[in-house]
Amino acid sequence: MSLFSTRRGFLKTAGAATIAGTIGCKLPARKFDHVGGLSCAPLETVKVGVIGLGMRGPGAVYRLSAIPGVRVTALGDLFEARVAAPTKWLTDHGFSAPKGYYGGPDEWKKLVDDPDVNLVYVATPWQMHVEMVKYALSHKKHVACEVPMVFHVDDCWDIIDLAEENRVHCMLLENCCYGDSEMLALNMVRQGILGTLVHGEGAYIHDLRAWNFKENSYEGFWRLKWNAQHGGNPYATHGLGPICQYMNVGRGDQMRVLTCLNSGEFGFSEYVKYHAAEIDALKAKSKGKKYGMSDVDALTGPWKQGDMSTSIIKTVKGRTILVQHDTTSPRPYTRINLISGTKGVLQDYPLRIALDPKYEAPHLGWASEAQLREIVAKYRHPLWKESGELAQRLGGHGGMDFLMDLRLCYCLQNGLPLDINVYESCQWSVIAELSEISNANDGAPVEVPDFTRGAWQDLAPLGIETVDLELNQDAKAGQQLNV
Repeated sequence: MSLFSTRRGFLKTAGAATIAGTIGCKLPARKFDHVGGLSCAPLETVKVGVIGLGMRGPGAVYRLSAIPGVRVTALGDLFEARVAAPTKWLTDHGFSAPKGYYGGPDEWKKLVDDPDVNLVYVATPWQMHVEMVKYALSHKKHVACEVPMVFHVDDCWDIIDLAEENRVHCMLLENCCYGDSEMLALNMVRQGILGTLVHGEGAYIHDLRAWNFKENSYEGFWRLKWNAQHGGNPYATHGLGPICQYMNVGRGDQMRVLTCLNSGEFGFSEYVKYHAAEIDALKAKSKGKKYGMSDVDALTGPWKQGDMSTSIIKTVKGRTILVQHDTTSPRPYTRINLISGTKGVLQDYPLRIALDPKYEAPHLGWASEAQLREIVAKYRHPLWKESGELAQRLGGHGGMDFLMDLRLCYCLQNGLPLDINVYESCQWSVIAELSEISNANDGAPVEVPDFTRGAWQDLAPLGIETVDLELNQDAKAGQQLNV
């Protein structure tokens, strides 16, 4: 489904908008029971099939294999060599060899169909996510999907209907919700330290210019191709997800309206001019090469995606969230991770905290280094206190990837609701389409669909959750991921 056709359908419903002057959307009737707090039968063994073994899949294989009660039973990719490498790693480390699915574009479906798989773990390029998630849900398999999971509102409703109909879990693998600073902030918020929450800011600001113009990074230059075809914010979830958890968005509050404006595109164009000889050589080398989903034309543009995308979201309860995206500027990495309340504020990169009145200073200056250490020691999330050292040793973005996988598998093993439900997974991801629609209409406000169909008012907020596992202390880290 093209974004254009979806946008046309979206805009046709403007007359149904509930907010004056806002581009609106219709709310489909519920067909099945809500699954926001879904508990499923415990899985004695979590049998994972990993689809996509490029940049992120192998790391997931290494991490998952370290969790007691979890077996990686199947691996899928277009290329045999990518299946072979983690298979060898598993057997070299004493694990059973998983089944391999590779070669054709639909081989991954055989992995989903495999009766020895009860969790499908999707780590492919993001254009493939929707089809794989839908197929897994329709076959009654739990599914965990890399970010973003879905781009279009229509696809969100399909995914939600499938999850509700089949009563299975569907979780966005938003690893940043498990970062040390993010979980510190969540714990402080839950204990009321920051007071009533007012405003949050999140971002994905990451210089990916070299990665985009590198032969063996984004297979077939798929990320560049996306930037050539789309605007808005395609990758909001890293910054947005944690803010939503702090604010209980979807669990006591709800996004109401979004507006977005993008800057022009400058960074890629200047980068290509500066590196013209290298990029021409890469284009010539890559011409005619068989890729899974893309081509080389995107190497020289033009690109529709602006350098800086800025969105502002307002919630039903009057809170605001700023979300930014920039992968083409020489800026230091940041997700901002700011959460501000009536009693204090926390901001990351670097971590700073100001509290009123205990650490009062002129104009409420940031806590001193000594005060910051005291606050962090007091409010560090129990999951990081108990498992942080092991998580850092096992790797994956400083350990947060492992804690995400650990919590996912622990909940499946114990029949518990997941930390991120299907409604949150859809809403955080679909900011891509909503922001593109707003930006294409000069920042016009766009109504954010309520994928819970009103159930957000009764769903309990995410608690301060941890695990109770005998972890394999001898587990060794696999390849640490770079992006």
